[in-house]
Amino acid sequence: MQQKLPSPVDRHIGHRVRTRRAMLGMSQEKLAEALGLTFQQIQKYEKGTNRIGASRLLQIAGILDVSIEFFFAGCPDTSRNGAVARSAMAEILISPHGDRLVRGFLRLKDDEMRRRVADLVDWLASPR
Repeated sequence: MQQKLPSPVDRHIGHRVRTRRAMLGMSQEKLAEALGLTFQQIQKYEKGTNRIGASRLLQIAGILDVSIEFFFAGCPDTSRNGAVARSAMAEILISPHGDRLVRGFLRLKDDEMRRRVADLVDWLASPR
């Protein structure tokens, strides 16, 4: 039996849940307890493996102290045929290391250091 892949929208919303939870310093266990779930279920939500229903998303928004719109910010657009159009920024935010990269970059206060990091990433990504 073929396993269904998470949709880009489910992955995006799960990533936004994970990002906000981490911003608050809240563990998966603590969020799960507040929702009456297991931390494994939170892991599945955050990976996009399991979809988050509307009422559950509203509960999560309340616990994480954000509006429900927060979870849809930067959400990939889907066309009628199911194809997904994403911006480069959305690609970074849903990548496994994107949040670490962005947080680290924002901690750099020196513009010259930020330029050097951008140059390094350009160099690493260039074809050789």
